[in-house]
Amino acid sequence: MRVAITGAGAVGRSIARELIGNGHAVLLIDKDARAVKPERVPDAEWLLADSCELSSLEEARLDRCDVVIAATGDDKVNLVTSLLAKTEFGVPRTVARVNHPNNEWLFTEAWGVDVNVSTPRIMSALVEEAVTVGDLVRLFTFRQGNANLVEMTLPAESPYVGKPTGLIPFPENCALVTILRDGQVYVPDPEQPVEAGDELLFVVPAEGEDALEHLLAPDAHPG
Repeated sequence: MRVAITGAGAVGRSIARELIGNGHAVLLIDKDARAVKPERVPDAEWLLADSCELSSLEEARLDRCDVVIAATGDDKVNLVTSLLAKTEFGVPRTVARVNHPNNEWLFTEAWGVDVNVSTPRIMSALVEEAVTVGDLVRLFTFRQGNANLVEMTLPAESPYVGKPTGLIPFPENCALVTILRDGQVYVPDPEQPVEAGDELLFVVPAEGEDALEHLLAPDAHPG
């Protein structure tokens, strides 16, 4: 997979290293000559260019990219980059970094953003996830599918503790993705039981979140 990352700061470089380690081809783009330091990510391609300029994106051959990640520290730049990538170059998937939570409402398909990543939201979600049992915590929103990645730590009082996942009547269009237990990842096949303290990850539409929460932890959410 060919991935272009705009913004060669600490965030962009970290993403690039991770993707390269997973076998992907990565192009790092930055308009600041001081940020273009190929020795920091030697296996990536580098381009000194402004990602808000069509000519720069043409030079980057964005039409050949499978994914564009707008990872600069400027929300305006990330929005414009995503919009150009999607509308002018037909990039199949765009991911945009949200720096300021007040701007998150802009990062939608209307601006060419398939997935937005808000660091403050993720951090707050992780804090909630660390201290709550029996509450559903939204970790991530999938724009195209109108669905969310959510997590719940199963309380000991849940009526489904010890039951196989295949016998749990999950809400419509709700999918159990992973069970995390004692540092291990378990595939949720129908015979796999859930235990108190399991971290359960689901993909579920927003309208199904309340039903899922009340199903698994009814005592924690009376009424």
